Amino acid sequence: MGTSASASTRLLVTSAAPLKLSNYLTLRATSVVGVTAVRDGMNLIPYEYIISRQGNEKLDNVLGLEPSNPKKSMLVVSEFIGCSPSLSGAIRVNPWNIDAVAEAMESALVMAEQEKQLRHEKHYKYVSTHDVAYWARSFLQDLERTCKDHMRRRCWGIGFGLRFRVVSLDLNFRKLAMEHIVSAYKRTSTRAILLDYDGTLMPQNSIDKKPSSKTLEILDSLCRDKNNMVFIVSARTRAELTEWFSSCEKLGIAAEHGYFLRTKRDEEWETCMPAVECSWKQIADPVMKHYTDATDGSVIEDKETAMVWCYEDADPDFGSCQAKELLDHLESVLANEPVTVKSGQNIVEVKPQGVSKGIVAKRLLHSMQEKGMSPDFVLCIGDDRSDEDMFEVIMSSVAAPSMAPSAEVFACTVGRKPSKAKYYLDDAVEIVRLVQGLASVAEQMVTL
Repeated sequence: MGTSASASTRLLVTSAAPLKLSNYLTLRATSVVGVTAVRDGMNLIPYEYIISRQGNEKLDNVLGLEPSNPKKSMLVVSEFIGCSPSLSGAIRVNPWNIDAVAEAMESALVMAEQEKQLRHEKHYKYVSTHDVAYWARSFLQDLERTCKDHMRRRCWGIGFGLRFRVVSLDLNFRKLAMEHIVSAYKRTSTRAILLDYDGTLMPQNSIDKKPSSKTLEILDSLCRDKNNMVFIVSARTRAELTEWFSSCEKLGIAAEHGYFLRTKRDEEWETCMPAVECSWKQIADPVMKHYTDATDGSVIEDKETAMVWCYEDADPDFGSCQAKELLDHLESVLANEPVTVKSGQNIVEVKPQGVSKGIVAKRLLHSMQEKGMSPDFVLCIGDDRSDEDMFEVIMSSVAAPSMAPSAEVFACTVGRKPSKAKYYLDDAVEIVRLVQGLASVAEQMVTL
C-alpha cells in the first residue's frame, strides 16, 4: 500500500479498508495520504493519519522513535467520503478524474513545509476536540432537544408521492376563526394590519397578478378608519405596487421586502437602509441566464435592489431541482458580496443583506408608538419564508412598549405548515374573505 517517493518522502494511497493500530508506524512515516474512494461513509483513515503524524510520546519512547518537529501532514481526499467536509485543509479531488488526482498528489508532495505545518495544526485541533465522546454527547443533546416538546406537538402528513412529509406542529397552532378576529377588532381602538400580496391576497396560480376591484375596495374600506394603519408588504417593485394600488390614498406600501417604504400614496418613498451598491448583479445575471436557458418556463426579474429567478411556469419537479442547484451556485459566486441568497415559493432571490419584511413590522410599530398610537390590535398575514420575519417581530413585540398592554395579536400563515405564526388559513380565498369581513366591520364603525 505504501510506495517511496524519495528517501525522505513516502506516499500512501488507500481504499476504504479500515486501518488498525499496527499501522501506526506506516502512517507515522508517510508524508502524504490519499483516500480516493468513489463511494464511502465515514472513513477514519485520515483521522488516524493526523493523530499518527502528531505522535504519541509514550508510544514513541517504547518504539524507540525520535519525535518529529515541527508536526506536518498532507491529505488528498475524495469529495465523496464522509469526512471530506470536516477536513478543510485537505486537498479534495474527484477520484474519477485521474489527472486531477495525480496533480493533487504532486501538489501535496511539493507544498511548502510551513503550509503543511499549518494544515496539520488545523486538522489536529479539529480531530483532537471532536472525539467519540463529543459526537455521542452532541447526538444525545440533539435528541433531547428534539424530544423536549414532543408531547406538546401533533404530527400531520402533508403532500403526495415524493413530496409527502410529516411535519410537527404546536398544539396551539390553529385555524383563525372569523368570529374570533372580528370580536377582537370591535373591542380595540388602534390597529396595525400588515398583508403580504402574492400568495396571500392574490393566489399563486393566478395568471393576472393585478388586484381586483373587490380587493381594492376592501383595502380602501380598512384605510378609511383613521385608527387603522394598513400596509401591503411585498417583494414586488415599487413601480408595480404604485400602479396597482394608486386608488388607495391612505394605504401604506413596502416594496422589495421593505427596502422601499411609504405610509401614504402622496408621500415620498423612503429606504430602510443607505443606498446599496448593485455591482453584484454583473456576477449573478449570467448565472441566472444559464439556468433560465436550461429551464423552460423560468424567467428573471431584475428589480432595483434585487434579482429573482422565478420558475412558477416550469415543470415543478425539474424547476425545484434546478432551483437547488442555482441556490448553491449563487451562494458560491456571491460569497464575498453584501447580499443574501434565499429560496422561496417557486423562486430563488438575491437581495441586499439586512433587508427583510421584519424591518417593516418593526418600523411600523415603532412609528405608531412615537405618535402615541401603540396598537392594541395587530394582524399580520403572509404565505412564505420571507413573511416569517414579520411573524417573529410581531410575536416578540407582544410584551414590548411598542404594543399596548394586552394587545390582540394575530400572526397568520397561509396553509397548514410549520411557522412562527400561531394561526393559519387554508388559501388566498379564505384570506380575502377574512379581510372583507374586517372591512365590513370597519365601514359600520366609521358610519356610527
